[in-house]
Amino acid sequence: QVQLVESGGGLVQAGGSLRLSCVASGRIFSINYMGWYRQAPGKQRELVARITSDSRTKYSDSVKGRFTISRDNAKKTVYLPMNSLKLEDTAVHYCNQGSWRDYLSNQPGDYWGQGTQVTVSS
Repeated sequence: QVQLVESGGGLVQAGGSLRLSCVASGRIFSINYMGWYRQAPGKQRELVARITSDSRTKYSDSVKGRFTISRDNAKKTVYLPMNSLKLEDTAVHYCNQGSWRDYLSNQPGDYWGQGTQVTVSS
């Protein structure tokens, strides 16, 4: 009932920038929280950033000051501009949609995108 489609990944040199986008369909976007997660090879999937329906945000310590999550409810889209990219940011990045209950319990929602690869080179 929900489809999430990410885009914007790619290969970039350290210090460069990318902007990820995620377009949602199938559910009323404006009442859901949205998140970005990432998973590097051999590592657990981890939260990068999340945003509530009224645009309150939270970030992983590792990306604070460099990434900015935002949403456009009219376009049913969440964005993740990523600046000052580091080698450690290399991962598959996934868009996630959850309910208020998911948000309160600090867990990802049930719906995931297919992922978009971000690769940072030296």
